Amino acid sequence: MRRRAFLASATATFGAMAILAPPRSQAAQVGLKPMTGGAKSISVEERRARIGRLQRAMAERGCGAMIMEPGSSLDYFTGVQWRRSERTTAAVIPVKGEIVIITPAFEEPSVRETLAIEGEIRAWDEHESPFARIVGVLRDRSVMSGPIAFESTTRLFIVEGVREAGPAYRVVSGDDLVRAIRLIKSPAELALMQIANDVTLSALRHVHTNVHAGMNPGEIGAMMNSATLALGGAPEFSLVLINEASAYPHGSKQKQTLREGSVILMDVGCTVHGYQSDISRTLVLGKPSAKQQRVWDTVRRGQEIALASAKPGSSVGAIDDAVRAYYETEGWGPGYHLPGLSHRTGHGIGLDGHEPPYLVHGDKTQLAPGMCFSDEPGIYIPGEFGIRLEDCWQMTETGPKLFTPLARSLEDPI
Repeated sequence: MRRRAFLASATATFGAMAILAPPRSQAAQVGLKPMTGGAKSISVEERRARIGRLQRAMAERGCGAMIMEPGSSLDYFTGVQWRRSERTTAAVIPVKGEIVIITPAFEEPSVRETLAIEGEIRAWDEHESPFARIVGVLRDRSVMSGPIAFESTTRLFIVEGVREAGPAYRVVSGDDLVRAIRLIKSPAELALMQIANDVTLSALRHVHTNVHAGMNPGEIGAMMNSATLALGGAPEFSLVLINEASAYPHGSKQKQTLREGSVILMDVGCTVHGYQSDISRTLVLGKPSAKQQRVWDTVRRGQEIALASAKPGSSVGAIDDAVRAYYETEGWGPGYHLPGLSHRTGHGIGLDGHEPPYLVHGDKTQLAPGMCFSDEPGIYIPGEFGIRLEDCWQMTETGPKLFTPLARSLEDPI
């Protein structure tokens, strides 16, 4: 579980463009060595294959082109890593022919730096319309009719700008086209996710051995980020919740300080060549209470039930149902009610920390090999504490395969 913007209890988020290795002095400072030396970025051939699949899917649906602005999908297909602003940068992927990137003229050299495949870049000056440029690409690629699909996160002013510049084109959502391709992870993607998870677990192990009474969430998060950098990952988020704040899944503004018996909920992750990890561990400083132990054991069992329910061809929603049914027998809930599990059991993960499908009641998506998810069935008791354990896994032909082993016990939680 994660959010790119955290409450005051969370530490600063590092962008996906962060460096993959820290200065040597920083690595030596925390006594850790980089683990990402063997990480290989997605090849040009794989990106071309992705575009080919997208073009075939567009042809089957009768779409003339796909338009997407900067974000994970643009990175997925083209390698372009750029930020969104009021100045439009977008890719036009025609049903036939090579892609074209539309971008402001003064940004062209920067955008070109990360373009990982062959493709044309057409720049527009500040007094010109980027939407006219996009429509010009459509006509040059012989897209004269048929709907134009937009990647689902594309902002409305871009969609409307294209619609106004090219009223002959019908606009449709391309969410299902992109999702079908991104849903199944390739061996190269799985390898990067494995490394990212290895880095995060190792950084957590370092933090676990170094936390002490008197620390606050910012200090613990900074330690986690330093360890992640030293191990070669790019910190993506470090959410640290202590004591009563741990009962709020995404944080609280209340003051939090470690003391004997404190619950420490850490939800952390990093990226390696853009691919993400997401791991949660809940610790207790010193001797846990009987209630802390009981809830921790229940959540750990909830993780096992989620994995046991993950069978090829079954719905992802059934995983959430199975965990929630078990929790209710233990007196939590019912359903999404507190005290209990107020959020879904897990989410898809890849280039984005949260990707569809989601392990939530009612989601009928069928499990298939190559899908990747988190497994995080927490329990939250307002006014007291919360427990969340989270590991990511991939679906195989025979069942789920974890990227990281589940926590052994509250005494050995990493």
